[in-house]
Order: sequence, then structure tokens, then C-alpha cells
Amino acid sequence: MAPIVRKVVQQKVKETFVTIPATLRLFFHDCFVNGCDASIMIQSTPNNKAEKDHPDNVSLAGDGFDVVIKAKKALDAIPSCRNKVSCADILALATRDVVVAAEGPSYPVELGRRDGLVSTAASVHGNLPRPNDNVDKLNKLFAKNKLTQEDMIALSAAHTLGFAHCNKVFNRIYNFNRTHIIDPTLNKGYAKDLRLAWPKNVDPRIAINIDPITPKKFDNIYFKNLQQGKGLFTSDQVLYTDRRSRPTVDSWAKNSAAFNAAFVKAMTKLGRVGVKTGHNGNIRRDCGAFN
Repeated sequence: MAPIVRKVVQQKVKETFVTIPATLRLFFHDCFVNGCDASIMIQSTPNNKAEKDHPDNVSLAGDGFDVVIKAKKALDAIPSCRNKVSCADILALATRDVVVAAEGPSYPVELGRRDGLVSTAASVHGNLPRPNDNVDKLNKLFAKNKLTQEDMIALSAAHTLGFAHCNKVFNRIYNFNRTHIIDPTLNKGYAKDLRLAWPKNVDPRIAINIDPITPKKFDNIYFKNLQQGKGLFTSDQVLYTDRRSRPTVDSWAKNSAAFNAAFVKAMTKLGRVGVKTGHNGNIRRDCGAFN
């Protein structure tokens, strides 16, 4: 089963790199709302506005959804696998495979999740980190899912991959507060680069890499960027400016093996959040619909 998913992931990554950050983010957004149960995959109907249509989820790139749907189709084409593997497990496997495709660590994926029976936009509210969150807010949100501050810092480093749209960062470079136009924790040169990439009248669909140094590689450069004031979101940079989280950032900036081990541990714990078993879930025939 796992090799089939891996093959689909590798093919999809060849077509578009966006598959990598899109799948990672999809898994995180799924697990933090009602657990890792593929409820994020459900399409809205006239009677139900589903999770994926909540404002916090509308920017999830389609390539993440697509890789799960394609892997499901590939598995269902094999009679012995048909309707045996949940969309939730496929997403968990695909997430590991995209991390590996970006030269990140491999890790065993625990399996046996069932797909959720509920998906509502209302349930998303307040359950996902915001780009302006401070360490207290982040810790509180992660603790709700039995994740520690160390897990939170490790999972935040998924921002070593992927891109962001300007509306999430505009206040940091143009309108920070009454005394500072630009967020003083931002590296001055980096702030200048951001303003060049995103002039005031920029098309809001323009995206830039979250990691300006190695945006296509899963690595610990994310932490080195934070040390230099190059965290794109406030929720990234606070991990360095807050004295409680800074020692971990400093440690992982020096030691990529320690970071990789912490990331694997955190991803395994994340994959256990709110798992459905038995009658609490089912195995969907179509990942986008309750059936």
C-alpha cells in the first residue's frame, strides 16, 4: 500500500513542487480541526458548509487534495486494496512522502485511522494558528492537541517549505503600530526585499517563499533565518524573540539531526490527534463526500 501512495506522490511532485507544501499544510489543517480524519477533504453541499470553505482554509492549494484523490484511485484499482484504506491514512502517508521528497527525514507512519463523519466550517474557528500569534497563543493551541512547546516549534518549521500571500504579512512591512511602520523585529534588508516583492498596490494573489534561502528544501535554515530576523510571519519570528522558545531555535539552527528527530516525533504525535476508529468513522469511497 505505502509504495503505491509513494509512487503517486513522486509523480505529482514531478508535475508541480507545490504538492510538497500543499500536502504538509493540508495534513496540519486536517488534524487540528476534529483530528486526523480527512474531514478537510469533504466538499460543501447546499445543506452543509464544510471545513475546506472556512476562510482559514480557502488558501489551501489544490495540489494537496489532488495527490490524496489520485492515491485513493490508484489503491482502489487494486482489488485487494479497494475500500480498505481510509483517506485519512492516505493523507498521513502522502505527508511523510512529501517531506522525504524535499530531502527531509523519513519516518514510519502509524495507520488505522478511519475517515470522519462530520465536516463543518464552523468547527474550524479558533483551532488553527494565526500568522500574528505569539508564543502563549501558539502553546495554548498546540496543548489542546497534546503537543508541547517543542512540538510546536518543530512543526512551525514546516515553513521551511511553501509560500505566503501578502495579506498575511502586509501589516509587518507597512503598518505595524503607532511608533513603527515596519516591525522592528524584521531584518531591515529582508523588510526592504519584502516591500519590493509586495508594493502597496500589489495583486493579493502574488505569493513569495516563506524561506527566502532554501525554499524547496526541508532543512534547518528556517531556524537560522529566525536568528537573523527573517521569519516571514510574526508567529515564526516570535519563536526567536521570546526567551522561552529561543534556546530551542538556537539549538536546532546548529544541529539539523536534532531538529529532524524532533520533527519526526512531533509529526507522529500530530498523526494521533483525534483519530477515529470503529463506528466513529468509516472508509470513504470518495474522499470528498460522505458515503
